[in-house]
Amino acid sequence: MSSQKEDLWTVLRMLEWATDYFKKKEIPDPRHSIEWLLADLLECKRLDLYLKYDRPLSPGELDQIRPLIKRRAAHEPLQYIIGHTDFMNCRIELTPSVLIPRIETEQLVELLLDMTSGRHNEPLNLLDIGTGSGCIPIAIQQEVPEWKCSGMDISPEALQCARSNAELNKQNVSFFEGDLLDLSASPAADTSWDIIISNPPYIQTGEKPTIQKQVSGFEPAQALFHDNPLRVYSSIVQFAKSHKADLFLELNDRLADEILALTEQEYPMAQLHNDLDKNPRFISALLNS
Repeated sequence: MSSQKEDLWTVLRMLEWATDYFKKKEIPDPRHSIEWLLADLLECKRLDLYLKYDRPLSPGELDQIRPLIKRRAAHEPLQYIIGHTDFMNCRIELTPSVLIPRIETEQLVELLLDMTSGRHNEPLNLLDIGTGSGCIPIAIQQEVPEWKCSGMDISPEALQCARSNAELNKQNVSFFEGDLLDLSASPAADTSWDIIISNPPYIQTGEKPTIQKQVSGFEPAQALFHDNPLRVYSSIVQFAKSHKADLFLELNDRLADEILALTEQEYPMAQLHNDLDKNPRFISALLNS
């Protein structure tokens, strides 16, 4: 790359060169990766890059994108490199202290909004357990202004990120520190909750070797892995039932049947729902809706 004259680096040439480079480094979705980086650098939409094929990249722009390409080639997630992502209709800024929001979690929020549609005008209290970036309660608060949404996390760094995102999206969401394995001793115990939602750490520690390097090597292990995910779900289910709250969970599909069974002990009407890939990914457990 540096051996070529800088003024010969057009958008198209950079797209093609970096795609090949990322392929050699075994980066997932190599073309998508360089499109994201270039679109962020040039402050345009990814599709608009194809209207700029012949646009030369300036020496300053090349200096900016070289280290970004190097970071991506080391498998660092795009969202951390760029510093933000979209979630529902919100812009969520990210740091390595929080999990990167997934499309599956958007589906979880959409499931909740759909199944509680008859209660959107009621002044309900909603709690997101293990909130991370705050994307879940911020997105829900934006969609349902009548509710009072809150988020809890054990990580002070995550809570700082979540509060910043609430301010960025102009949503009045409360965040507080607490341990999801000791919910009765957390500040969450002091409020009456109508709806509880959670995407907790659900990957078993033994599964770590099967996880993509860009996930296991960069995202916070505390938000991803747990030695006993069933204990995590049991804690959340029992806490939700003690509040007589409707409950929505994202799951490890490998444990879906076991998580459903323990949920049914408290919520006999609990249901499994598939994600877009037809994997059992969510549980809804309603008492009130």
